[in-house]
Amino acid sequence: MQGEDTGDKMVTVDKAIIARIEKKGKHFEVLVDPELAYDLRSGKQISVSGMLAVNEIFKDSKKGLKAGEGELREAFGNIDIFQIAEKIVKEGDIQLTTEFRKKKELEKKKQIAAFISKNAMDPRTKLPHPIERVLSAMDQAGVHVDPFHPVDKQIQPVIDAIKGIIPISMEKVKLHIHVPAKYSNQAYGVVKSFGTEGKWLDDGSLYAIIIIPAGLKDDVFSRLNKVTNGEVSIQQKDG
Repeated sequence: MQGEDTGDKMVTVDKAIIARIEKKGKHFEVLVDPELAYDLRSGKQISVSGMLAVNEIFKDSKKGLKAGEGELREAFGNIDIFQIAEKIVKEGDIQLTTEFRKKKELEKKKQIAAFISKNAMDPRTKLPHPIERVLSAMDQAGVHVDPFHPVDKQIQPVIDAIKGIIPISMEKVKLHIHVPAKYSNQAYGVVKSFGTEGKWLDDGSLYAIIIIPAGLKDDVFSRLNKVTNGEVSIQQKDG
């Protein structure tokens, strides 16, 4: 098998958790550091080598049954341990402990509440709701947050859930986006992540209109400027 340990292990086997995936009708597992696996799954850059407790791909880690090179090549197209481990963590199922999951759910819940507190308001007073009030409303509404799901994807469902408990409104902006053809493929995924497919123009460029909470505007500008080297037109228009 390929792959070389490039750093000290961050987690011992007894404290590692299992990440697993089904491929080509077969089962594959890796033993990983829960924090680093969570970070990787959440889109952060981490050391895959440091994330692994053992540089092996298993069929059954508890029994110590390792996957063979033929099985790995058939399922993943290569036998590189680190590439395969990254794919398993990103696309498979991570067996988080109940305690760890609750911790991450609470962190994400507070992030969502902070965003709503900053960007939404009480339409009666025109003042923001304190974070504590938003969190209380989320608890009353029985809101469930996904620890792996980005904050911006969970804002609107949370607002919909709590608006019957506290009066709340969020200013929205309409952005007209035009991406040159040479960057349209890279920008498509960004545009789609904000809820619109966009429209391909005859010259291969991408045009889209997205309507988002005002607080996400800077995120749109940042992400699209990054994938287009600043060569994107974004205009805020009314109507």
